[in-house]
Amino acid sequence: MTGFARADGVYGDTSWFWEARSVNGRSLDLRLRLPAGLERLETEARSLCQEKLARGNCTVNLGVKRETGQMEIRLNEAALAQARAVAERAQSLTDLKAARLDTLLAMRGVVETAEPEESEEEQAALTRALLGGLAAVLDQLVKARAAEGERLQRVIEKQLAAIEDFVARAATAAARQPEVLAARLREQIARLTDTGAGLDPERLHQEALLLAAKADIQEELDRLRAHLAAASELITGGAPAGRKFEFLAQEFNREANTICSKASDIEISRTGLELKTVIDQLREQVQNIE
Repeated sequence: MTGFARADGVYGDTSWFWEARSVNGRSLDLRLRLPAGLERLETEARSLCQEKLARGNCTVNLGVKRETGQMEIRLNEAALAQARAVAERAQSLTDLKAARLDTLLAMRGVVETAEPEESEEEQAALTRALLGGLAAVLDQLVKARAAEGERLQRVIEKQLAAIEDFVARAATAAARQPEVLAARLREQIARLTDTGAGLDPERLHQEALLLAAKADIQEELDRLRAHLAAASELITGGAPAGRKFEFLAQEFNREANTICSKASDIEISRTGLELKTVIDQLREQVQNIE
């Protein structure tokens, strides 16, 4: 299932955005990207994603920005003392002018900027706000995927209707009518008895009946109807059905292959091939649903 969603939020001096996107996948493959310093969110964030998503290659990103006015400037006195000592030693060795204060302050590590430390209560409150934003963006993603699912449902229902039509066509094929089967058997027996001297007509009759039983496709047609009923239940069930639908599509294909291998008539053979074409299209579509 494909989809994209974004949600923005603010808490205190912290603003953020969540972005979530998904593409088709056989199972849930989750990539969660969090900024440095917010690794504490990962466990709960993953749990929330797994609660709302069941399938797809999903990427969830968090971007965070804090107001620069809240930054603290600190003097590293130890670093300043070391820098001054180095400058004075260099002056004694070279007779150059003494280093100016602004030069010493510009040296790396002498002046530091840092964010004010947060209390545990403040961290917990920010975590709750960020997870609330994640829940909002996941809800949007689920809605986007559901909209695509509705479009796919209409496509799949048309394909299932086509399969049902082909099953009905195969079931009522002229070659499967009793009188046609009987005439074909009589013709085969007559051909064999005319050309094979000494062949037992009764044995030939039994062999012809056995061949006819092997070529019968009634069991395959019955199983296809059962699969159609199961597919209808999956569509109306409301629960994630992607993996079950994939298995069902494989079973559809298995029965269609058997019908094609058993077909002793051009009409049934052509119907079986058309049936396989629609089933292949169904197998492609069901990989896109959750």
